[in-house]
Amino acid sequence: MKTAMKAAAALLATTAVAQAGGIERGNQSVGILFEEGRYVELGFTNVSPDISGVSSATTGSSGDIAPSYRSLTFRYRQDINANLSFALIGEEHIGAEVAYPAGAPYPIQGASASVDGYSLTGLLRYEFPTQFSVYGGVRVSRASGEASLPFAANYTLETNADTAVGFVAGVAYEVPEIALRVSLTYSSAYDHEFDATEGGPVPGNTTFTSEIPQSLFLEAQSGIAEDTLLFGSIRWVDWTEFDITPTNYTTFVVPGGSLVSYDDDTITYTIGVGRRFSDSLSGAVSVVYEPENNSLPGSNLGPTDGRIGLGIGGTYTTPEGVEISGGIQYSWLGNTITEPAVGTGTFEGNTTIAAGVTVGFSF
Repeated sequence: MKTAMKAAAALLATTAVAQAGGIERGNQSVGILFEEGRYVELGFTNVSPDISGVSSATTGSSGDIAPSYRSLTFRYRQDINANLSFALIGEEHIGAEVAYPAGAPYPIQGASASVDGYSLTGLLRYEFPTQFSVYGGVRVSRASGEASLPFAANYTLETNADTAVGFVAGVAYEVPEIALRVSLTYSSAYDHEFDATEGGPVPGNTTFTSEIPQSLFLEAQSGIAEDTLLFGSIRWVDWTEFDITPTNYTTFVVPGGSLVSYDDDTITYTIGVGRRFSDSLSGAVSVVYEPENNSLPGSNLGPTDGRIGLGIGGTYTTPEGVEISGGIQYSWLGNTITEPAVGTGTFEGNTTIAAGVTVGFSF
């Protein structure tokens, strides 16, 4: 059953950075805490979105506005004593990039924006003599962003890289005999206070604050037959508390407006099955569903609404005990309508594909 569990975990880990609600690029799973002994894992994922829209004003296509991106992850876990263990997780937890091709027959051609956010999370887990355990720790986040909006009075934005700190807390229940585990993880909100350089009608150096929102993550798994594992999760993120509102932008470019904001929170559901084929080989399949919020207009800097994803992955354990895992997820992105500089933009039929690999060592 352990190899089936590894395949399920690997599939989730390698495709977690696929197009998700808000600007999320990692589900911040704490699954590494439940490994045994001293364990280290390195991961790489490549995501290739295909997102374009059509303008009602020009009847022209925006072209592909979402460049491919890559993500690296690092996870380490070890025992401190019989009841206490430690884990360290490094990942790109938030991120976004959009670039409307210059010269395209679209009202906001040439506009671009990006957000980069990396985190390092340190966790401690204490196992009670019963089947319960508790865990918690600190997450340190470093983030920055930039934007260029030629259609909005040639507005530009560039921020410093700011560091912020939040906390993580959770509880888990396990029955190892049937591979049952249920965990609930809370991640706190925290504020990034950016120093910014704004260009446009009133250029200058300003400051503003953006809150990275709180979240709840329920994960569960259980053996349902010999060598077969059922797994799933529900993740809620409080994206209505997030906005990017630079001082001069909201004062002089779009009075009272935000560069990025969300009208609804995001809930993401995942369910899948893992299967052990041999002592060294296992596989898993999963389905991801993120409901549409139907909030209109959609954001020009993220013109999708919800998604359905299908993933498949596997784990091979070498004779030396090295665990090599891979996964691929294809997602159909929900449609939305945006309001560019003139008319409306219709984004539909868009997709993304994410593929990743992880290598784990026990020592």
